[in-house]
Amino acid sequence: MEQQNKMILSFSNISGNESFARATVAAFATKLDPTLEELEDIKTAVSEAVTNAIIHGYQEQQGMVHVEATLSEQSIEIIVRDQGRGIDDVDLVREATYTSRPDLERSGMGFTIMEHLMDEIEIISAVGKGTQIKMCKKINNIVPVN
Repeated sequence: MEQQNKMILSFSNISGNESFARATVAAFATKLDPTLEELEDIKTAVSEAVTNAIIHGYQEQQGMVHVEATLSEQSIEIIVRDQGRGIDDVDLVREATYTSRPDLERSGMGFTIMEHLMDEIEIISAVGKGTQIKMCKKINNIVPVN
């Protein structure tokens, strides 16, 4: 059976912690020897998911954001979750340009960006209980034969 490497990170829902989560997951992902483009995809997707948890999940309430990352042979699975307000309509938030916070001049592209950059994305949410975003990225670090 393949051994997996896992990390767990929890932090307060303060906007400055988004860059901390992004850098931590990126550093962990380097064990798979990703290309710079793959690493940037991972960093951006984590940034979007954590920002959503901070801004939309808690909406100015205090709370914690939890990030888990698991490395397999050639992929990384990332879970970002909160215990915030949850999402009323998951299909609606997946639509490009939809935002539940127009007052903050948000672009509404977070889920669209995550879906574009990652190979798989799953959203599980319950109103009043929180949201979990599960993302997977395959790392194609195979060197071509000349």
